[in-house]
Amino acid sequence: QVQLVESGGGLVQAGGSLRLSCAASGRIVSIDTMGWYRQAPGKQRELAAVIISGGSTNYADSVKGRFIISRDNAKNMVYLQMNSLKPEDTAVYYCYANLRRRRVEGWFDYWGQGTQVTVSS
Repeated sequence: QVQLVESGGGLVQAGGSLRLSCAASGRIVSIDTMGWYRQAPGKQRELAAVIISGGSTNYADSVKGRFIISRDNAKNMVYLQMNSLKPEDTAVYYCYANLRRRRVEGWFDYWGQGTQVTVSS
């Protein structure tokens, strides 16, 4: 079994900062892309930021310049530093990983349970 466990969500005032962490555990041979998606009430899940194993990153336009994604490949962890938070950043943030459990298997997507981030105005 593979598990992605998020931590670090919470309530913060506009302009504040939060840091999300996600740990991937279980039988994992290698991880390609890790990242964060988010889903606000009444909206579809959308990409916030992703990072591939080599370090390249991709951000949603709405978070560029404010969020920073990083990862620790040795620990199978991914982080999201969120600065200058806005009320529109309020959402459930889901950790994502595209990984292989065995060398003979293909690559599959895994998701965490989600962590709530609420930004008050």
